[in-house]
Amino acid sequence: MSTAVVLFTSDLRLHDHPPLHAALASADEVVPLFVRDDAVDRAGFGAPNRRAFLADCLRDLDEGLRRRGGRLVIRSGEVAEQVCRAVAETGADAVHMSAGVSGFAQRREERLRAALGEQGCRLVVHDAVVTAVAPGEVVPSGKGKDHFAVFTPYLRSWSRARLRTPFGAPRAVRVPPGPVSEPVPARSGVSGVSAGLAEGGEAEGRRRLAAWRRDGVDAYEERHDDLAGDATSRLSPHLHFGTLSPAEIVHRVRAAGGPGAEAFVRQVCWRDFHHQVLAARPAVSHEDYRPRGDRWRGEVAAADDIAAWKEGRTGYPLVDAAMRQLLHEGWMHNRGRLLTAGFLVKTLYVDWRVGARHFLELLVDGDVANNQLNWQWMAGTGTDTRPNRVLNPVAQARRYDPRGDYVRRWVPELRAVGGPAVHEPWKRAKDAPEAAGYPDRLIELSEGLARFRQARGLE
Repeated sequence: MSTAVVLFTSDLRLHDHPPLHAALASADEVVPLFVRDDAVDRAGFGAPNRRAFLADCLRDLDEGLRRRGGRLVIRSGEVAEQVCRAVAETGADAVHMSAGVSGFAQRREERLRAALGEQGCRLVVHDAVVTAVAPGEVVPSGKGKDHFAVFTPYLRSWSRARLRTPFGAPRAVRVPPGPVSEPVPARSGVSGVSAGLAEGGEAEGRRRLAAWRRDGVDAYEERHDDLAGDATSRLSPHLHFGTLSPAEIVHRVRAAGGPGAEAFVRQVCWRDFHHQVLAARPAVSHEDYRPRGDRWRGEVAAADDIAAWKEGRTGYPLVDAAMRQLLHEGWMHNRGRLLTAGFLVKTLYVDWRVGARHFLELLVDGDVANNQLNWQWMAGTGTDTRPNRVLNPVAQARRYDPRGDYVRRWVPELRAVGGPAVHEPWKRAKDAPEAAGYPDRLIELSEGLARFRQARGLE
C-alpha cells in the first residue's frame, strides 16, 4: 500500500489544493502534516495575532479532514527533521508541498529535498498554490530578465496567463493509523492577541468570499478607498494563510464581471507581483530594492516619534485612526497602510524597516512579500516609478474620509468634533473642549517635506 505525505505550509485548505490532490491521486494513504517550525519564532515572526489566526485555521483544517475520514498530524520542531520522521514512520515514498517565494521558504525546500533524498523519498513541489500565477511563469522579454520590476507591464502579461482550473475539495482522505499528532492548538492559548482579531479557517474564508461576491464586489471600484465605509473584502488574512486559493478567487470574481471585479482582480495581481519580486530577489525583505542613498534617522534619535506613531498619537487624526485600528484588529485598511507608512518614512524620515517590523508584529496578514515591498514602495526604495511621492495626510483625509467618520470611530478624543473639521484639530482654540486630550502634531508637514527633499538631494 503506497503512502504520501502532504506538507501544509501557507495553504491551509482542502478546496483547490494541488499537493493534496496529487497525493490522493497517486497514493493509497496520505499523511496531512503541519509542522510548527521553531525557526519562525526564533526569527521573530511568531506574532500573537498570526498564531491565534493559525490556531483557527489548523482547527478548521483538522475538522474538515475528519469529516472526510482523515485527520491532521501536527508536529513541532525543524521542518526537514519532522517530515523525515513522518516518512520513516509511514514508509511514504513521496512528499508533496506548495512552492514558497521567500528566502526562508527556498532554504526550507533545499534542506527538505536533501534530507528526503537520503531516505530515498521524492519531494514534489507544486507551483501556483499560494499565488494565482507562479513566480517566474511570466517574465519580461530580454536577456537575463527574471522578473518584472514595474507593475503595469506585469499586469498585462499576468492578465494573459492561463490560470489552472481549481480543484474541488476531496470527498475522502485515508490516513494511516500510525503517525502520532500533537493536540490542535487553540486561540485561547495565545496571549497578546488584538481584541478585534477576525476569525480564521477555511470555512470562515469561504463564507467571507461568498458574501463578498454577493454584496461587495460590484461596488469595489468606487468604494475600495472609502475608509469609513469599510468596503474592502478583508480576505487578505485568508490569502496569507492559504485558507482561500488565489486562483479560485480570480476565477470566481471574474465570473461576476464588471468594473468592480476587474479592480479587485488587479489587487490579486499586485499580490502576485510582489511575490515574483521577492522570489527573484529574496534579499529585498531587508535590503533596498533600489537604494536612494538615504541616511534615515536612527531608532534612538527618533525613538519618541516612532513610539507616538506606533501608538496613534502623532497629532494627525487619519494617521492615528489607522494605527489604532491596527492595534485593535491586527488589520488595517489598505489606504491607511499607505498613508501611515508614507508618514513614517517621508514626514518623519524613519527607516522603512522600522515600520515594516512593527506591522509584522501586529498584522494578521503579515506577509513578507506584500508587507516589505509595499513599505519599500512608499519609501521610494522599491518598485514605485515615482520614488519621491509624498502623501499629505490632511489631503488624503479630505478625499477618503470626507465626513470624518473613520477618524471619529478610532480616535475617541475627537468624537465631539463634527464634520471634516476633525481632520485639523490644531485649528481649534487651544482650550476647545471638543479635542481635549488629543496630542499636538509631532511635526509640521512642510518641515518634514523639507527634510525629506534635502535628504534625497531634491533641493
